[in-house]
Amino acid sequence: MSRIIENSANLYAIAQKIIPGGVNSPVRAFKSVGGNPLFMDRGEGAYIFDVDNNRYIDFVMSWGPLLFGHAPPHTTKAITETAQKGTSFGASTKLEVDLAQQIVNCVPSIEMLRLVNSGTEAVMSAVRAARGFTKKDKVIKFEGNYHGHSDGFLSKAGSGLATFGLPDSGGVPASLTVDTLTVPFNNIAAFKDALEQNRGTVACVIMEPVPGNMGVVPPNENFLREVRDLTSKHQAVLIFDEVISGFRLSKGGAQEYCSVVPDLTTLGKIIGGGLPLAAYGGRREIMETISPVGPVYQAGTLSGNPLASAAGMAQIQAIINNPNIYDVLEERAIQLQVGLEQAGFIAKVPVRVNRVGSMITLFFAEEPVSDYVTAKASNTHRYARFFQLMLDKNVYIAPSQFEAMFLSTCHTEEIISSTIDAAAECMLALE
Repeated sequence: MSRIIENSANLYAIAQKIIPGGVNSPVRAFKSVGGNPLFMDRGEGAYIFDVDNNRYIDFVMSWGPLLFGHAPPHTTKAITETAQKGTSFGASTKLEVDLAQQIVNCVPSIEMLRLVNSGTEAVMSAVRAARGFTKKDKVIKFEGNYHGHSDGFLSKAGSGLATFGLPDSGGVPASLTVDTLTVPFNNIAAFKDALEQNRGTVACVIMEPVPGNMGVVPPNENFLREVRDLTSKHQAVLIFDEVISGFRLSKGGAQEYCSVVPDLTTLGKIIGGGLPLAAYGGRREIMETISPVGPVYQAGTLSGNPLASAAGMAQIQAIINNPNIYDVLEERAIQLQVGLEQAGFIAKVPVRVNRVGSMITLFFAEEPVSDYVTAKASNTHRYARFFQLMLDKNVYIAPSQFEAMFLSTCHTEEIISSTIDAAAECMLALE
């Protein structure tokens, strides 16, 4: 079936003249998969519609926030009712206190938190708090873990940088990254060496406990626990970046899913119900270094915005009211994982399907994908072809090999079965 994409093409032509690359976030440009980007008009449940009214099964789900699919009534109602009272006050509201309390109730490691507007802002602020608390400067991160686009973290950062084959970013002086140390994910020996070689100078270790920005890469057994033990030994603050995994893998996030407790946590995506909202929080003694209580400054005019807080409250309350949600998502994700693996086997196309909970990445690779190096070794040209073939069958997956597919409660068995059938046909068409 031939799709009409005339309106998307026209919008892209206009956008390129007034927006860098025609997009407001690089991965949307389809540069690694080819073709022109689609411009979306609306979403309903598991489906998304472009401006030419083509309907797609959506596995991007706004990169993870839409646990209950597009435009769930509980969220849209909360946003509408709140908007009628006002969209922003530049002052505190009951909504932001209620949301903070809900998050603290759900994530046991968080005793206090601060609401912000984006994952990048949350990470930047959490690291500043860790440095202020420890009075040390160095930060250890893991290759392929993406922590937003603040200057100190754009080194072997996965996600957009991996998509475009960039080792780092222009415009970032070396002086701003000199205190950021990078070690391979899932390599505890390298991590231990980095701590030993920088003994007494490491303020914090930041990591995605379940990376989703080099594609989904599960942590090896005991890896997170050993990282926890070593950070405690070296008196470094352990920060879990759960912007993606928070409330997606379980109500308590990856830390509950993997039974490892960090000192600080960053959250985003799901806690905003699809609106711009994030948070950082953790141990009370660390968070009390934040202004106006302590000397570590952080502020934001729209932090705790009423619309985003209302959407987040509605989303978290829906999670609490549906205690079996994660069991349902797990079943659907297993169905998709097994189906994709079988499709590759039948087509004699080497695939590796990495999955943790309802996060999935299909790699075109013969060897297991366990870190940034093995992720980068996958066949990205084959993925690009597969992406276009799936798009022609009205299935929208991530326009980059180094991202995840996200499921929602709206992805029924029937929808997943039709996706698997489409994937099987597409794999047979691959060269």
